[in-house]
Amino acid sequence: MPHADGINDEQVEILINDVLEQYGYDFTGYSRASLKRRLLRLYGLDRQVSFAEFRYKVANDPVYFKRFVEQITVNVTEMFRDPNFYKALREKVLPNLGTYPFIRIWLAGCSTGEEAYSIAIVLKELNLLHKSLIYATDINPTVLEKAGLGMFPLSQMKQYSENYITSGGTQEFSTYYNANYSLVKFNEDLKDKMIFSTHNLVSDHSFNEFQLILCRNVLIYFDRDLQFKVLQLFDGSLDQLGYLALGTKETTDFSPISKRYKRLEGEKIWRKISG
Repeated sequence: MPHADGINDEQVEILINDVLEQYGYDFTGYSRASLKRRLLRLYGLDRQVSFAEFRYKVANDPVYFKRFVEQITVNVTEMFRDPNFYKALREKVLPNLGTYPFIRIWLAGCSTGEEAYSIAIVLKELNLLHKSLIYATDINPTVLEKAGLGMFPLSQMKQYSENYITSGGTQEFSTYYNANYSLVKFNEDLKDKMIFSTHNLVSDHSFNEFQLILCRNVLIYFDRDLQFKVLQLFDGSLDQLGYLALGTKETTDFSPISKRYKRLEGEKIWRKISG
């Protein structure tokens, strides 16, 4: 049986270094409390006999390492989560971007894709989807596979529909998907405007210039230095007068980029006002 403590602080550091050396995944800037909590959960779930065995498995079993990444990265999401945020996108942000010939949107930490499909629906209703492209990225290849399918449990549609209506949705939500037994599949015209790919916010660079970047409820799992590093990555990837959207507990305040941004009143959305 695994002992109650499971993994101590020193062992957390050993694992982080192993993973960086072996696979190039850099968790060094992640909040230790949050990381340790998730490692302990995985250790207990898989009934590990010892830390040595756990460490060996992570380092030498690629299938298990895939599970490790899946469990360590946080994938809590839903469609039109925080409807007031989507209302602000619909009313204050996207109409301004509608004057652009083309709109590039980066959704960083897209998880299983619910947010990407939500944004695509808003773009479609504003008649902007045809000239938009959503780059949806995540460190976790398993969740990206799910996102690319565009399939979600039918049982969640009631909640998603309520979120959608509260966010200012103008259609019957069910027009955007086909139900099949316990799953729904979202329409291909939404998925056609998405590119799903792996991207590590810690170690990878900017890959385009964007008019809108969304990274909601990801930075809270990073330490202060890594938060600043990621915000600078976003700053370097965002067009002049572009928009940056963060999660409810996240901010650009006190960061090196803060002086270049003006916050929209009442929203966790900032506009880049100087280069």
